[in-house]
Amino acid sequence: MTEFSYNTIQLDIKDNNVWVLTIKRPEALNALNAQVLSEMADALRQIGEINFENARVLVITGSGEKAFVAGADIKELAELDSERAHAFAQRGQSIFHELNLLKIPVVAAVNGFALGGGMELALACDFIVASENAKFGLPEVSLGLIPGFGGTVRLARAVGIRKARELTYTGDIITAQEALSLGLVNRVVPAAELMNAVMKIVTTISSRGPIAVAAAKKSINQAYEVDIEEGQRIESGHFAELFATEDVREGTRAFIEKRKPAFKGT
Repeated sequence: MTEFSYNTIQLDIKDNNVWVLTIKRPEALNALNAQVLSEMADALRQIGEINFENARVLVITGSGEKAFVAGADIKELAELDSERAHAFAQRGQSIFHELNLLKIPVVAAVNGFALGGGMELALACDFIVASENAKFGLPEVSLGLIPGFGGTVRLARAVGIRKARELTYTGDIITAQEALSLGLVNRVVPAAELMNAVMKIVTTISSRGPIAVAAAKKSINQAYEVDIEEGQRIESGHFAELFATEDVREGTRAFIEKRKPAFKGT
């Protein structure tokens, strides 16, 4: 059912407390404009306020068969001066950073084109599942620009700095299989099976302890940029904090009693 009303996105709750955010500008290949960014920010804020019992995973996808998100809206970009362009980039970066900070995992279900801002959006998610017809690229240099929503930062972390340089300098567009071979995406599936494949993965995630999954997300994100010793300190802290939750008691009791745990996110 649809819980919230928007004009350029749709936010639905599915079974197992999985939420789906669909970008709905098919006439513009779901290009990101100021309204989409504003509505995404509102949606992320609302999802973040929902308790774990009612929100376990967020899936982001695009409407139609042609595009996940084909990029930023070029008509809007063409009207910007340097000051407004700086503000626009910072706005996009801030919203995509919220995906990293969101307490639940965020999965990109990429159908069709994920170019420019669309690829940056996918990179900001926890991981990516792509359809066979998906295409990825940062073609901004063909417009005399560079990525502005974190692409030059996140792509190198995803595929390594040398390949990131090649893809960014050339603006080349790669296939889903190429993206898979680079480690950019986690899985590639037939287009008709994309959402079913994604829902199978996220249903598994939603069956796990939600506070534990949130702690795992925090630990991975916080430890990624530090040395091993500091990373392990971060991990042990999150590990210890979980022992103050009812979910740990439920999970261990269920294992001992040989039954499925009933996690409540408390």
